[in-house]
Amino acid sequence: MLIIDGSQGEGGGQVLRTCLSLSVLTGRPFRLENIRAGRSKPGLRPQHLTGVWAAGALCDAEMEGDYYDSQQLTFKPQTKVAGGSYRFDVRKAAPTGRSAGAVTLILQTVLWPLLWAGERSEIVLRGGTHVPFSPSYHYMAEVARPAWGKMGVGVEVELKEWGFMGAGKGEMVAQIEPTAGLEG
Repeated sequence: MLIIDGSQGEGGGQVLRTCLSLSVLTGRPFRLENIRAGRSKPGLRPQHLTGVWAAGALCDAEMEGDYYDSQQLTFKPQTKVAGGSYRFDVRKAAPTGRSAGAVTLILQTVLWPLLWAGERSEIVLRGGTHVPFSPSYHYMAEVARPAWGKMGVGVEVELKEWGFMGAGKGEMVAQIEPTAGLEG
């Protein structure tokens, strides 16, 4: 089991997202400790927990510590990544049922594994589409997606409903085509 200290670097959610993506891709289990230790509110917040659940759904992962405010997570993929249709709502991870957690960061977690799923995938994400300290939907659509396209990544995104700080309630949909490899 790979053990990773989540307080390293900026001590935020990117360590978690990267660990999840790589674990789903490689099938290698990990334990992440000190999750988001560098933040004023450490541990899993709604968007991070939704990312954990989304990654887990792609590979039928066994998980321990997948709850709100958890500062430790054990993640064990049980199958290879599976494409298909997925739907995740950040509000389900929030104790109050309200969250504007950034859906773009959840897409960042599952995009890379889904590229190697072997079949087309659709992911519907509900939550914040335009929130502070996260890439907005429009950044993903107009900057990231074209850059990824130059590497051979086939992904289309669509904004169904805007979601701002506070309640969220936005929705974006991503269509992800499988790839055999990335280009330079």
